[in-house]
Amino acid sequence: MCKHFTLSYNIPAIKILLPIGISFFTFQTLAYTIDVYRKKKEPERNIAKLALYVSFFPSLLAGPIGRPNQLLPQFYEEKRWDFDRVVSGLRLMLWGLFKKVVISDRLAFIANTVFDNVHDYNSPYLIIATYAFTFQIYCDFSGYSDMAIGCARVLGYDLIENFKLPYFSKNVTEFWRRWHISFSTWLRDYLYISMGGNRKGEYRTDLNLMITMLLGGLWHGANWTFIIWGALHGTYLIFSKMTLGYRDKLVERFNINRTIVKIYRVFLTFHLVAFSWIFFRANSISDAFYIVTEIVQGVLKPSVLAIGIGKIPLGIPFLLIAFLLIVQLIQRKQDLWQFLDKKPIFLRWSFYYLLIFGIILLGVDESIKFIYFQF
Repeated sequence: MCKHFTLSYNIPAIKILLPIGISFFTFQTLAYTIDVYRKKKEPERNIAKLALYVSFFPSLLAGPIGRPNQLLPQFYEEKRWDFDRVVSGLRLMLWGLFKKVVISDRLAFIANTVFDNVHDYNSPYLIIATYAFTFQIYCDFSGYSDMAIGCARVLGYDLIENFKLPYFSKNVTEFWRRWHISFSTWLRDYLYISMGGNRKGEYRTDLNLMITMLLGGLWHGANWTFIIWGALHGTYLIFSKMTLGYRDKLVERFNINRTIVKIYRVFLTFHLVAFSWIFFRANSISDAFYIVTEIVQGVLKPSVLAIGIGKIPLGIPFLLIAFLLIVQLIQRKQDLWQFLDKKPIFLRWSFYYLLIFGIILLGVDESIKFIYFQF
């Protein structure tokens, strides 16, 4: 109700119902339009195939973002039944479902409980919630991507790989080559390079990096938390680029063991990324700064931690994270499914049944949305 000049009147609220995943098929449409404009892609004459490219259902809701030159030609290929391809797709869907409903959704209880009531918890709980969300968002989003890629593979199509063990990255630049790859490469190809990339001097390169990451944060929502998240990653990228040569010289000068250096860099990169997730997840900027302040104070003055958060035990979630890391250590060396194919059949099926019964027994019954459905 508004009152001006002694007159009262109602201004109706504007409520627009937007389809889920609108930003993802908008990105696909923009990629097609820009590629045609740049003459990297011939205009698609078949409107049905263009519509299928834009609305291809496995990747429609949360990616991976398809590229016209990669996906459109596949719609002209004849598809035949391929047993190995179907098995490969189903295995990937199973692993993605496990990551979502078992690991991510269980960690969501911890992250949501603490982040939604930050003033009720002290430093140790806030640190645990930060770690929980760090793995929750990874398992949630990579789980969806695995299911989308697996579903498309069953149908005879190949989608872009979207995650390559990002938490094993040795620097933030490498992290963005491994995290949400279809999105980070989209920003690189259609935004960063369009602004000049690294072709116009060091200062302009740094500015382009920061603008790209700020817009990447703003894409997630018009909120200061997302903007600061983007600014943090922009700062990380610029600082990493500026200091890489000096860091390498220090390693050579003091003859530091390469394995120790690699472990340290992975450890540091992981925690820089985890720190930035605080701003991504926090409900407000004041909550984010409260969490950061409490964590810093808690490191300087440790406090007591109980074995659970409310009625939520911590044992099973951390065992699930340990299981995830063991699987990913295998994936660092070789493809998981190739590794299993070399093992006796009872070991392969033991792993499949472990995932299946894990989903049945440990999967969360409550409906917890995929995090990226809101974007």
